[in-house]
Amino acid sequence: MKIIKNEKLIQRNGKIGNWVSLGALIVLGIGMYISFTKPELFTYSLVCLVIGFMMTQVGMYMGNRWGRSPRRDEKIDAGLKGMHSEFSLYHYSTPVSHLLVGPAGVWVILPYQQAGTVLYEKKRWKIKGGGFMQSYMRIFGQEGIGRPDLEAETEVSAMNKFLAKKMAENTVPEIKAIVVFTHDQVEVEAGESPIPAMKLKQLKGFMREESKKRKLSNIQIQELNQLLEPQ
Repeated sequence: MKIIKNEKLIQRNGKIGNWVSLGALIVLGIGMYISFTKPELFTYSLVCLVIGFMMTQVGMYMGNRWGRSPRRDEKIDAGLKGMHSEFSLYHYSTPVSHLLVGPAGVWVILPYQQAGTVLYEKKRWKIKGGGFMQSYMRIFGQEGIGRPDLEAETEVSAMNKFLAKKMAENTVPEIKAIVVFTHDQVEVEAGESPIPAMKLKQLKGFMREESKKRKLSNIQIQELNQLLEPQ
């Protein structure tokens, strides 16, 4: 399997996350200093604390996504390790964050780092359990699951528009989305989810089964890779 990554983007966003986290500590420190030494400037102290808290959230979000190893792209790489050489995996180098192209077709991969039991019921995704730290991260680290189905629609649409501009009419392949939960301590009950959803360790087996249906020919795979690979 060939892996293509936008390393510059990953490094840049990782650094931004580090600097935002450092800035948050400084702003919070200034706010605490003002509150203890100059009580009459309470308003300024409060503003610093609010801004510092917001910066902390952003720093945690950026750090979880871009800075802390194994990152999402690294986990997907590990989960698909050993796939056939016909597959190409693109990270942050196409209109979507994670894209797999190969005999199984064109798949947008949506990774989520949630622990506990993830359920799809009544047309909504829910999380149960996961422990204190995961609950904390969902509240303060912006790690809520949100709406994977809507995110999938957005990413698939973006990829379709991109390929429609590059390829002849009626030659754009079907693009599908798959939700992958990368946490080691997660259970997935996808139920009637409109898109496939599974644990990371199930992803390789799923793609191998899809490959048996031979969704793309060798010529189609080569054409797509030529369009997608950085020039």
